[in-house]
Amino acid sequence: MRHVLSISLGSSSRDKTVTTTILGEEFELERRGTHGDLKLFGDLLEENDGKVDALTIGGADIGIHWNGHYYPFRDIERQVQRVKQTPVVDGSGLKNTLERETIRLLQEQGVVDFATAKVFLVCATDRFGMAEELAKVCPHLIFGDLMFNIGVPVPVRTLSAMNVIAAIALPILGRLPFKWIYPTGEKEDIIVPKYEKYYQWADLVAGDGLLVVHHLPERLDGKLVLTNTTTEKDVESLRSRGVSKLITSTPVLDGRSFGTNVMEGVFVTLLGKRPGEIQPQEYLDMAHKIGWAPAIRDLQAAAPKELT
Repeated sequence: MRHVLSISLGSSSRDKTVTTTILGEEFELERRGTHGDLKLFGDLLEENDGKVDALTIGGADIGIHWNGHYYPFRDIERQVQRVKQTPVVDGSGLKNTLERETIRLLQEQGVVDFATAKVFLVCATDRFGMAEELAKVCPHLIFGDLMFNIGVPVPVRTLSAMNVIAAIALPILGRLPFKWIYPTGEKEDIIVPKYEKYYQWADLVAGDGLLVVHHLPERLDGKLVLTNTTTEKDVESLRSRGVSKLITSTPVLDGRSFGTNVMEGVFVTLLGKRPGEIQPQEYLDMAHKIGWAPAIRDLQAAAPKELT
C-alpha cells in the first residue's frame, strides 16, 4: 500500500486517515496535526523520511510562488530541509494547475458565470493559479490579502496591485514566524467573524478553506464557496450559515476533501518523479487520467455531485 502522510502545523482535531484506490493502487492518505509546534512538525517530518511514499506539508506553505518569483517561509523551509529521501510537497503544483482548471470548468459548465459574478478571494498569494485565472475572466474581484495576512481592512481589486503588494510584503513575511501570519494549532478551531462586508458583497467566496472558515460571518445565505480542505465540521459551519453550494478542487473522500498538499503527494507518487522534475501538464494529464473533477455539494440538499 502506498502511504501519503501530511504533517500539519494545525490542530490534531482535524486529523483523518482514509484508504482509497487510485488507478489500481491502494493508498493510505493520512493527516497528523502538531498543534502549531514547529519542533514537533520538523521531528515528524524527519522521523518519517524514507518510511512513506510522500510527505506533504499541511497548515503551512514551504514558500509562495508569485509573478514568476519564489518567496520561501524560512522557518518552514528549515524544517523541510531535515528530510533527505522522501519527496516533500505543499500543494503548489496543484494550485498552479488544478485550481486554474477548476475556474475554467466552472465557467464552461455554467456553474459560475465569472463575467458577472462577484468573487472574494480571501488570499490570492496562497492560491496564485486561481488568482491569475480569476483575473482573466472576472471583472468583479476582490483580493483579501491585506485583510487576512496583515490585518489591514483594505480590499485589493487588481492583479497589478497585488503584484506590487506581493513584491514588497512577501520577502518580509517570509522571515517572520509562520504562526504570525496564518492560524496554526488550536486557532484553526476558532471562528472569529470579520470582514463581513466583503463576504456579503460576494456571490462566491474562494480560497484556502481554513482562512475562509476562520472569519465566517453568522449568515452567508445563497453564497457559493470555492475551496479545497474541508472537514465535516467545516461543511456543517457553512451549511448552518446558509451557504448554497460548496465547490472543492480536490475530491471528497469519506466526507472530507483533503488539501492540495495531500493530493499532490498522490500525484507525485503515481508519477514516480521528484517534485522538481514534474511539469504542469503532467499534473493535468494525471488528473484527467484518474477522472478528476471538482466536487460540487449542494449544502441545502442531500447529495453531492461532480462535474463531468
